[in-house]
Amino acid sequence: MIAIIGCGNLNRSDDAVGVIIAQRLQQYFLQNPNPNVRVYDCGTAGIEVMFFARNSTKLIIIDASSTGSQPGAVYKIPGEELETLPNRSYNLHNFRWDNAIASGRQIFEDFPKDVIVYLIEAANLNFGWELSPVVQHAADFVFEEIVKSL
Repeated sequence: MIAIIGCGNLNRSDDAVGVIIAQRLQQYFLQNPNPNVRVYDCGTAGIEVMFFARNSTKLIIIDASSTGSQPGAVYKIPGEELETLPNRSYNLHNFRWDNAIASGRQIFEDFPKDVIVYLIEAANLNFGWELSPVVQHAADFVFEEIVKSL
């Protein structure tokens, strides 16, 4: 079973790219069912990533990044390079998908070992509903790459 999880904030322009790709994949799999694939829109709820990933053999996470590199750049990174244990806190809002990878591996025996993260460099993280053109182009590329890989 493959779990694909899109993360991001739909109210912050390019930050929504992971959610938009996940929603597009959900529509694709409604038309082209694949019983071995589950697609989730986790928005900004990192804790959900940990639970939705369970019982999967492979996990794909899609999110925006803001590193100062070229907007629209796509990075495909093994999950173990990005996993981070969460800070000790009682605020689940601070629990991100990178925390979910690290925590899920420690807590659950059925957490996937094979984790890939697609990060798309944002051009605009201001309030807004539209992806910038360069990020939309990158989103199309990532969507096609994921569909081809399945």
